[in-house]
Amino acid sequence: MTHLISILVLLLKIYATKSCSGISLKTQELYAIVFLARYLDLFTDFISVYNTLMKLVFIGSSLAIVWCMRFHRTAKRSYDRELDTFRHYFLVGASLLLGLLIHEKFLFQEILWAFSIYLEAVAILPQLVLLQRSGNVDNLTGQYVFFLGAYRGFYILNWIYRYFTEAHFGRWISVVSGLVQTALYADFFYYYFISWKNNAKLKLPS
Repeated sequence: MTHLISILVLLLKIYATKSCSGISLKTQELYAIVFLARYLDLFTDFISVYNTLMKLVFIGSSLAIVWCMRFHRTAKRSYDRELDTFRHYFLVGASLLLGLLIHEKFLFQEILWAFSIYLEAVAILPQLVLLQRSGNVDNLTGQYVFFLGAYRGFYILNWIYRYFTEAHFGRWISVVSGLVQTALYADFFYYYFISWKNNAKLKLPS
């Protein structure tokens, strides 16, 4: 749910302010790839109407954000192109290689699922680098990154609960990738807490 909140916060920022300043297009493109790869089972498996709707929401919203940042007449002008230079295609290539080498079953959908998990773990890197380069972080962008990180933190609590309550707990790929992803947020969370505690504007060291 916090992941959905983070997306709503980001959409609010873009549509309300007509600005995508402080937002990494590279990270948004990576998330679009993550959801497209993970939810290809829309065409083969049906779990529930709610499950299908949520998959469509994640795919649709991520593509809408990328479209706005690339093609919206007003929003695209505020994109920090000079700061958003992380070579994200290396992350895609490394995640795809890991997905081919380390997966639970040698099936097309399982390889895509593993690829999406690995890529999601590092998709935030371009965003964090951009924020570190810019220094100052506006309120909505800070909230977006916070909710995105909190979503993974809650997942870790869920995994701990399932480990002690389920006889055959699997999905270790998700656990390890989730720990890596959470560790990437550690520095941001520290400065976010300091700014909240001091009621000050969020600033990251450059």
